[in-house]
Formats: sequence, C-alpha cells, structure tokens
Amino acid sequence: MLRGWRNWQTHYLEVVAPVRAWRFKSSPAHSMLDLRLGIVIVLVSAFGYVSNFLNGRYLNYGPVRWLYYVGALVHESSHAVLCLFTGAKIREFTVLSDQPRVVHQKSKIPLVGELFISVAPIAGGLLFLFLVNRYLLGNFFILPQLAPNAGWSALFTEPIRLLAEVRLFAWQSWVMIFLSLNAGAMLGPSFQDLKNSWFALIILFFVSAPALVNIGLAALGLIFTNIAIQIVAILALGTISLVRHS
Repeated sequence: MLRGWRNWQTHYLEVVAPVRAWRFKSSPAHSMLDLRLGIVIVLVSAFGYVSNFLNGRYLNYGPVRWLYYVGALVHESSHAVLCLFTGAKIREFTVLSDQPRVVHQKSKIPLVGELFISVAPIAGGLLFLFLVNRYLLGNFFILPQLAPNAGWSALFTEPIRLLAEVRLFAWQSWVMIFLSLNAGAMLGPSFQDLKNSWFALIILFFVSAPALVNIGLAALGLIFTNIAIQIVAILALGTISLVRHS
C-alpha cells in the first residue's frame, strides 16, 4: 500500500508562524466546536492542500524549496513509525524524491491499524514542532492548544491575533518559520492516506473524542496561521512587483 506525500511537481512550500497558547472563554453567543474526530481529520487534510496550492501557485521561490525534504522526512517517518507499531512491513521508504513515499504491506491490526498509519503525520508533525521548540528554542513559543468547546470564530480570529505577535527581529521566530515551511503538508494526511483508510474514517464521523479532537484542532490552527501568512506574503510580493514595474 502506498502512502504518498503531497504532489511536489509544483514545488509546494509551507510557512508557519510562531504562536502562543490559545485560551478562550466559552460564551453563549458562540456556537461550540462539537466536532467529530473524522471531520477534524478531513479539515486538516483539506486546508493543508489549500496551503499547498497557495505556495505552489504564488510562493514558489528560492532555495527554501529544499526545506520541503524536512517536512517530507517528518511526514513519511510518521507513517513508518506507525507501520512498525501496527505490524505493517515496510517495503520502501523514500524521502529525497519529487514524491516521497512509504510503501508497506497491510497492517496486522485490522481496520484500526491502517487508520493509525494514515493519520500519523498529524501527531508526528506536532511532535516535531514541539521538540524543536522545547530543545532548540528553549520553549520560546507556546504551541497552540484549541479547546474543543471554543467558539467557531476562534478558528479564524486567533491566527490573526497570533500573527500580530510575530517578532521579526527574534532569531527564534525565524528558526521556527524556516523549519516549518512545510507544516501544512507535514501535519496533514494526504488524500491518498485518507483513501487508504476510508472505511475507518467514516466511522470516526460518528466518534467524539475530545482529547484527539484537540490535537487535530491544534494542527488546524497552525495551518490556518500558515494560510494567513501566505496571504500577507502574496500581497506584499504583488505590491513590490507593481512598484518595480511602475
């Protein structure tokens, strides 16, 4: 079975902003995020592709493309680790390729094993960013934690608020940004991953697991922040281009 990384023919790049903790007060005026686990997984994957599209279409510049392989390593390694834990024999592990991949046999754990392998990049990507922040940056950032009972508006307002706190003159900020250029693809399962575990994914559309939903929402918050940064960068580059040609 093939676990494909996001298509790299257009050299997709990702950008992520340093963030702090997400803290919200519940309010009757806001609907609660009573999400099912399956919905969160699909959202992480879908918005990861949105981020990839913006990068490939508008921000396909420079040597930062090589940082793609950092994201590819985290993504495919997450698949590989869960293959080992679920008894799925790995037949091929490729990172330095336009289409990094893990090819493996079926998991020895029926149904659930394939699901764990498919969604592994969500946890693996968050763990990678946590370890970088903890041991390289000395906890310079507090990574986002979105409570399942937060209002829907928090998913959109918090990334904007976090962007306002980016410290452009702090080296830690730039380390996290450059190491996380492919955070959307790093964190999100590809459509092929979801297809490989479609039956179990459908079941998760009826499963409420607050702790796991919270992990998925943290990943989604990072991707939303990425998209906000991308929009700012696209507008800035467009303005610079207009000035040069005026």
